[in-house]
Amino acid sequence: MDTPLRIATRKSPLALWQSEHVAARLRAAHPGLEVVLVPMSTRGDEQLDRSLAAIGGKGLFLKELELAMQRGEADCAVHSLKDVPMELEPGFALAAVLERADPADAFVSNAFDGIDALPRGAVVGTSSLRRQAQLRARRPDLQLRDLRGNVNTRLARLDAGEYDAIVLACAGLQRLGLDARIRARLAPPAWLPAPAQAVVAVETLAGDARTAARMAVLEHGPTRTRIEAERALNRALHGSCHVPVAAYAQIEGERLRLDAWVGSAADGSGVAAAGEGPASAPQALGGSVAADLLARGAARFLG
Repeated sequence: MDTPLRIATRKSPLALWQSEHVAARLRAAHPGLEVVLVPMSTRGDEQLDRSLAAIGGKGLFLKELELAMQRGEADCAVHSLKDVPMELEPGFALAAVLERADPADAFVSNAFDGIDALPRGAVVGTSSLRRQAQLRARRPDLQLRDLRGNVNTRLARLDAGEYDAIVLACAGLQRLGLDARIRARLAPPAWLPAPAQAVVAVETLAGDARTAARMAVLEHGPTRTRIEAERALNRALHGSCHVPVAAYAQIEGERLRLDAWVGSAADGSGVAAAGEGPASAPQALGGSVAADLLARGAARFLG
């Protein structure tokens, strides 16, 4: 009898949904395999009174889960890949990248149908510097206020009247059965998502061949190609939650196209770049588009 496969996960409803989704697919692919969740709290979940940029970045969502694997308390961890740093800590690997869901951002409001319908000076909630930068580029008159917490917490604050609108990820709302809350999709090419947005990934210890082999059934090659380009761009720009970087890659036949934007959350100014290359070389494309952004003056936005 196999020992159970243990998945470390954050305790938020969305993180639990993602981990249960991975567990269900593993049970279906490996009959008889017992899969159990190991819910954990992370610093990123606990410190909600300050922005992620102020408390150390998105990597705060990973550390406790990685320590659980190192201590032998879990075999893998499930993440929203946009929250995973561009460089993993030594000794860890992304064993599987699942098929991407809807990459768009969601405009959510109880009174207004979209960004352009908001009255002058309306209050919009988001703690994402990328979303703030794109909102300022489109509507410099808006009041932007921080908004952290899980999806239900953010919706509750909107419903309590603290904001006229908030911006979330479409994929998160859809996974929680909250599609009806989406008033408008903010989608490429006019509005670019975070690198790897809407992608779920499984992290393992780098030397754990047995767990990696079990995860192979989850791998979606086209999504891996796309996110490698997006993450290579972000890596070349030294992007993090401190920097408003947006990137979106699409496969067109045997070609890969990458659109990217870097801007300022203070005033919405920014620079854009795009490029194409063979789908077999996504990291080279990411590096090339990053170099183009830097040539166009992106360094002034990168801190």
